[in-house]
Amino acid sequence: MVVWTVAVPTFLAAAVEWVEAFTIVLAVSLTIGWRGAVGAAATALVALAAMTAATGGALSLGLSLGWLQLVIGVFLLLFGVRWLAKAIARQSGLKALHDEAEKFDRTRVLLAGGDWYAGWVIAFKGVLLEGLEVWLIVVALGIHGAWASSVGAAMAALLVVATAGLLVRAPLARVPENAIKFAVGAMIVSFGTFWTLESLASPNVWPGGDWSLIGLVIFYGGGGMILASLLRRSARWGVVR
Repeated sequence: MVVWTVAVPTFLAAAVEWVEAFTIVLAVSLTIGWRGAVGAAATALVALAAMTAATGGALSLGLSLGWLQLVIGVFLLLFGVRWLAKAIARQSGLKALHDEAEKFDRTRVLLAGGDWYAGWVIAFKGVLLEGLEVWLIVVALGIHGAWASSVGAAMAALLVVATAGLLVRAPLARVPENAIKFAVGAMIVSFGTFWTLESLASPNVWPGGDWSLIGLVIFYGGGGMILASLLRRSARWGVVR
């Protein structure tokens, strides 16, 4: 049975990360060829799959869920705040809404010499680093009995992004990345806040239990929108440079 409250945010968050990873692989493929670029990406995906399997095995063997929630909660806070900050900056006009083309051009410049090994490493590192964030989301949203939904959603996002990217053979700049990042960033910070305080205090620290997550999402999402609006106005008045 699909747990949609886990599958949907996992799919959206993973899709954003896979778009960035695909942009790097595409740029590398134009220098060292598709075989080398896809080989590097596949190697990184195998490493991520092994990490995911190891995490699932550790949970099945009875790893302390409280400690895992604390560690993942802190990482989610750090990760989510970074996402939300970028989304606010883009929404306010302080940063460009899309930077896939810039990443694509930057990677091409790095590979101007045509070094096959350098290209392979760049593709591998790009997929691995973006994939680590996907792995964190998969673990965070799947530890409460929704493992299949979180893993399946991440794999579905990878398939959709890879298929779309291969069809257009260009950076996926039309994906509404910032809107997705804004919504998912608010959700990730909310989960991080919820689990960090729950693991440090007690399971009953939140009034209303899991329903408190809705209030946290509204708080962070609404606050982010207000802050983006204030920054946009400040930029127009010349206060923010």
